Amino acid sequence: MRVLPGNWRTILSYVLIFGLLAAVNFLPPDTSLGEVRAAGVLRACVPTAYPPLVTGDAAAPGIDIELLRAIAANMGVRLVVATSASMGRDFNPRNWHITRAQCDVLAGGVVASTQTRSFLETSPAYAETGWAFLAPQAVKDIAGHRAGVLVGISGLDRLALSRTLREQNVEVTIVADAAELIRGLRDGKFDFAVTEALLAEEIAAKEGWTATWAPPPLVRYPVVLGLWKGDLTLKRAIVASLEKLERSGEVAKIKARYLGRSVISALRRGWNGG
Repeated sequence: MRVLPGNWRTILSYVLIFGLLAAVNFLPPDTSLGEVRAAGVLRACVPTAYPPLVTGDAAAPGIDIELLRAIAANMGVRLVVATSASMGRDFNPRNWHITRAQCDVLAGGVVASTQTRSFLETSPAYAETGWAFLAPQAVKDIAGHRAGVLVGISGLDRLALSRTLREQNVEVTIVADAAELIRGLRDGKFDFAVTEALLAEEIAAKEGWTATWAPPPLVRYPVVLGLWKGDLTLKRAIVASLEKLERSGEVAKIKARYLGRSVISALRRGWNGG
């Protein structure tokens, strides 16, 4: 292949750069933030229930609802929430049947995975999720023990969890809801429980139990807010509001109301307190 002389390569580079800059002028303007401010409303889509992020309880609506209310107030608009039973059943937004006409931001279990980022813009993480172990006392060794497992509506890797428990010869009982999981631990039917980490934190805070991350190869996911691709002005405003709330300590206060400060610290220490 014939190599262009240095001068021609330089000229071609300038032509390409100016061409790209000119093309930007033909892109549709990003009016996402302007539309929210003009309407005076930030519309959010969330699952019907995904505790502790979304609870359905007006008195304690969940971490994400309180966080979105604070973000909307900081932006000078009102929050309007729409629930969807399809959200939260897996981590693929394409399966949620949500459109721009319904919401400006998505919350209640959105994670910053490579797959999610291929469909959505995402905010900075404000929490983590993944599989966690829950018990009245710290879980030191699961081998040969009895576990109650609550999968719920999360889209965590169930196959990886099943493989890990099987390799440790854990006797597994699948439960239908958090009440059955708690009852099994109280009655000694289970030595420990396995469920989604944020729910495990919430239960641990209420019951005075301990919650620890499940060990590798079970992975953790950053929990974020999702926005539509191209809505960069709205994303910048939400990120700025979220950062302001982080600095003021408001995010920590919201999380502590549902999870408890000691439980958050314990879960962050990870498997076997490491």
